[in-house]
Amino acid sequence: MTMPARAFLGRSFFQNHPLVCARELIGAELVWNGCAGIVVETEAYGVYNDEACHTFSRPSARAFVEKHAAGTAYVYLNYGVHWLLNVLVKDGPEDGIILIRALEPTRGMELMRKRRETQERGALCSGPGKLTQALGITGADHERDLCSGKRSRFRMRARLVDLVTDTRIGISRAAHLPWRFLERDSLYVSVKPRGAAVSGTKGDART
Repeated sequence: MTMPARAFLGRSFFQNHPLVCARELIGAELVWNGCAGIVVETEAYGVYNDEACHTFSRPSARAFVEKHAAGTAYVYLNYGVHWLLNVLVKDGPEDGIILIRALEPTRGMELMRKRRETQERGALCSGPGKLTQALGITGADHERDLCSGKRSRFRMRARLVDLVTDTRIGISRAAHLPWRFLERDSLYVSVKPRGAAVSGTKGDART
């Protein structure tokens, strides 16, 4: 019997608390222009009073949140080197921005390997800058609606996931907050969870 196709995540998914969305995205599939991967690592940022979030110091980021709907891509160039893909969470208990930190590649790997100039599957998307390079994401994708169309969307969870919660990395402010979420024992995360990591809650598979 043919299994039904997994549904794309709609706007209501991103109208929730950013910590809930960041957790629930683990195990979902990101589809991007013929390539795809399972999300294995995310980081949540709060729009208000989070010193590590762009909205704390950048008026342009605050204007982006005000102007756009939940589920919109927020793409920026990090230190002038790597594009980073984020998604806006809005109109729920709190507004936030979720950084997509790592994927387990599933489709379009030959194109990913060409873009990344490596044959090693584990190195294709094991970091926020690597995955944007592998998928061909650039500043031209900033403000893309990830809740419409089919070429750049999130699909519901592909499998059961065992989650780990850890502190955020690569930042100097508010780095103590345990707002990084990972799939336990995944070979594709950017940085393995540290000793302080906690969780173990299994998410529900959605088909």
